Amino acid sequence: MKKHTCDVLVVGSGAGGLSSAVSAAHRNLDVLVVEKETVFGGTTARSGGWMWIPCNGPARRAGVEDSAEKARTYLEHEAGEHFDAARVDAFLDAGPKAVEFFEEKTALKFDLGPTFADYHPDAPGGMPGGRSIVARPFDGRELKSEIRRLRPPLSEITFLGMMIGSGKELLHFFNVTRSPVSAFYVGKLFLKFLRDMAFHGRPMRLMNGNALVARLARSCFDKNVPIWTDAPVRRLLRDEKGRVTGAIVDTREGAVEVYARRGVVLAAGGFPQDPVRRKALFPHAPAGYEHASPAPPGNTGDGLRLGEAAGARVDDTLPNAAAWVPVSRPPRGDGTLGVFPHFVDRSKPGVIAVTRSGKRFVNEANSYHDFCQAMVETCRKEGGEICAFFIADHKTLRKYGLGYVKPAPVPFRRHIRSGYLAEGRTLAELAVRIGVNADTFERTVARFNEHARKGDDPEFHKGSTSYNRSLGDPEHGPNPCVAPVDEGPFYAIKLVVGDLGTFAGLKCDENARVLDEAGKPIQGLYAAGNDAASIMGGNYPGGGITLGPAITFGYIAARHMSGANS
Repeated sequence: MKKHTCDVLVVGSGAGGLSSAVSAAHRNLDVLVVEKETVFGGTTARSGGWMWIPCNGPARRAGVEDSAEKARTYLEHEAGEHFDAARVDAFLDAGPKAVEFFEEKTALKFDLGPTFADYHPDAPGGMPGGRSIVARPFDGRELKSEIRRLRPPLSEITFLGMMIGSGKELLHFFNVTRSPVSAFYVGKLFLKFLRDMAFHGRPMRLMNGNALVARLARSCFDKNVPIWTDAPVRRLLRDEKGRVTGAIVDTREGAVEVYARRGVVLAAGGFPQDPVRRKALFPHAPAGYEHASPAPPGNTGDGLRLGEAAGARVDDTLPNAAAWVPVSRPPRGDGTLGVFPHFVDRSKPGVIAVTRSGKRFVNEANSYHDFCQAMVETCRKEGGEICAFFIADHKTLRKYGLGYVKPAPVPFRRHIRSGYLAEGRTLAELAVRIGVNADTFERTVARFNEHARKGDDPEFHKGSTSYNRSLGDPEHGPNPCVAPVDEGPFYAIKLVVGDLGTFAGLKCDENARVLDEAGKPIQGLYAAGNDAASIMGGNYPGGGITLGPAITFGYIAARHMSGANS
C-alpha cells in the first residue's frame, strides 16, 4: 500500500475543511485535503455563503456597534438549556480573529450585509444587522484549470445557470422590467454570463458559497495544499495509545496510508443525505426518506461514522437535528426532482402559506427554520401530510416570482404544465387542485385580505421585525411584507421540509477536538463544520450560523494543531 505523510489531514472540502487547511498551511504545516466526490466544495459551494460572526472586521469598519458580551447574551437566549459556554466563548473570541486572518493572509475577502438582521432581532442581544458577512464575488478564471473541479452552484437557485447575489443585486433582478437602471445592470451581467458560457462552459463570476469555496481553494493552492478528489476515507488509523494518526484513503490509483503528524480534521458535511440517521433524528421523516435536502449526494455522514469508530459520540440531544428550510420540488429535464429552498419569497407582499386545512399557521416572513417548525407542529395536530402551500395571486407571481418560478418577463406556463405550479381561476378552484379545504381556505384569504389592504396582519404579524422587513419589498407600503391576495388567477406551490445542514454532530471542545464517551479529547482528532455538533443549541439565530462557526472552528483547529495560542 502506498504511503503519504503530512502534518494535517483534512477530510472534506467545504468551508470547515478548507478553512482549517488554509489556516494550518499558513502556520507552516504540511496539509492534505481529501474529498470523496469528484468535485470539491461540498454543501458550501451550493449555499448562500453567508457567515454569522459577531464583531467582524467589515462590521467594525462600517461603524456597527456590537460586542462579544451582547452576542453571548443572544446565543445564550437562543440555545437555552443547550448553551455550551466554553465553545460559544471560543467562537466569539476567535471569530473576528479568523476574519482578520483570512482578509490579510489569503484570497478570502468579505462584504458586509448591513441590513441582514439576526433572525430574532428583538430577543435579548439581537441585532438589526451587522453580524452576517459573505465572500466577495470572485473571478473563476483565477482558479485556472482547477475551476473544472469546483462544485457548481445549486441549479435551482440560479437563472439559466447564472449566479445571482443578494441585497441590491437581487433587487435589480426584481425590478428589471420597471427600471432602466436595473435593466441595464442585469443586461450587462447577462452578457458577461453568455461570454463565459461560450468560452469556458460555465459562469466565471462566482457568487455566494461558490465564491467562498473558490477563494478558500485558491488560498490552498497558493500554499501548495493538494486537494485529492475521488478520495473517500475508508477508516482512521490509531496508535497503541488511541491517538488518531491518519487514515486509509481510497484513490483512483489504489488505497493510500496517510499519516498525519499533528492531526486529522473531520469536515465531511454532516449527514443530510443519510436516510438511516435521518430516520433516527428527523421527526418528519419516519422512514428516513420523507425529506429533501439540497446538500450534495455525498454528504452521507462519513465524518460522524469515522468519529464514532474512534470512540466519539454524536450529540443527538438537540431539539432540532438540522437547520430546517421549506423546499419545493421542481421537475428537471431528466425526470428527477430538483430542490428549491425558499429564502426570499416568504417575505414578499402578497404571499401567504396554508396547510391542507386551508388555514395559515405562521408568520411567513419569519426564519425558514421557524417556518418549518411551525409547519411540522401544525400538520401533526391536523393529522395530515407534513406539507404546506405558498399562495399568491397573478400580480404577485409576475412581480416577484414564486419559488422556482421567475418574475416577468420570464414565461411561467411550463411550470403549470409540469405540475410544479398549480393554477386556479378562483380560490375554490385552486383549493380543489391542491387538495385544500376550499371553504376554510376562502375564509382564510378573505380574513387576511381585510387587514392586508391596510398593511396589517393581526393574526401573525408578518412584517413586524427588522428581519421580516429586510427581505420584503422596500418600495411597497405601508408594510413591505403584506399585500392582499385578491386578483385571480391564483397560484400555489407545494412545500416540504428540507435542510441547510445538520446540527447533530460529534461532541467537541472549545479547541475543536473531538470528545470520547467520557468527555475527554481524542488525541489527534478534530472536527469542523457540520461534522461538529452545532453551538447554536438546535436553533437558528441568524444568516450564516453554520458557515460562520465552520470557518472559525477550522481556524481554531489549525491553531491548536500548530501549538499556538492565537
